[in-house]
Amino acid sequence: MYLPAAVVFVVIFLVPTAMAFYFALTRWTLFDSEFVGLQNFRDFLAEQNLRIGFQNTIIYAVVTSGLKVVLGLLLGVLLTSRLKVRGFLRSVVFFPTLVSTVAVGITFAMLLKPQTGLVNQALALVGIDGRDWLGDAATALLSVALVDVWKGVGLATVIYIAGIMSIPTEYYQAVAVDGGGAWHRFRHVTLPLSWPATYSVIILSFIGGLRSFDLIWTMTRGGPGFTSDTIASIIYKQYQAGFFGLSTAGNVILFLVVTAIAVPLNYYLGKRQVAA
Repeated sequence: MYLPAAVVFVVIFLVPTAMAFYFALTRWTLFDSEFVGLQNFRDFLAEQNLRIGFQNTIIYAVVTSGLKVVLGLLLGVLLTSRLKVRGFLRSVVFFPTLVSTVAVGITFAMLLKPQTGLVNQALALVGIDGRDWLGDAATALLSVALVDVWKGVGLATVIYIAGIMSIPTEYYQAVAVDGGGAWHRFRHVTLPLSWPATYSVIILSFIGGLRSFDLIWTMTRGGPGFTSDTIASIIYKQYQAGFFGLSTAGNVILFLVVTAIAVPLNYYLGKRQVAA
């Protein structure tokens, strides 16, 4: 029974991964390749915008995963309460997850235009001067991160809903017997016992943030200048320029960076989950 899954895993994951490691050591095109050793890695690490890209990648991953955890937990608590319209609200919250990331990026790029975007027009109605959200180096990356949160918080909420609904009701009844209110139920029951859901949301959203590309590219293309570039967008620009070996080396570096961060994080959070 394991054999079909193992074949798919080897063909789709292991073989392309091994090929990527090999081609990262070559200068290649579709028709030939030349072995250059570690030169591609040296060239990629010497990329002048790599420091900015790495910094933006970490900031983006931390902001998006942190907000998804907080908002997902709060929405999960709200949507497991006795609201009459909770079924409808669950659909509304989860809907952005179903929409194409590229479509979301294009839509919000239009909404955030400085002169004609609906966001600035709405702010003008209440006397607030909007800004060029995607054209300002101070707000471009954060604007994309907030759109990412809007799109991905639905999945985090679903995970939290499942985690909260799996908590035995006896714990809540015990808090009520002791005279505890809603805050005590949340603080002493919901928050600690929903840790498995928190663990899943952190891992999934943080890894997704480290690898994020499509939303950033459709909204800012790494701009203005290189101020919202991430490692993934730098790699794509190398592909566009025809430096296939160099960009493949960048992909290998990104793979190693994600692994180096995700494995210890997974170990640490897993230990906390066992302790909880």
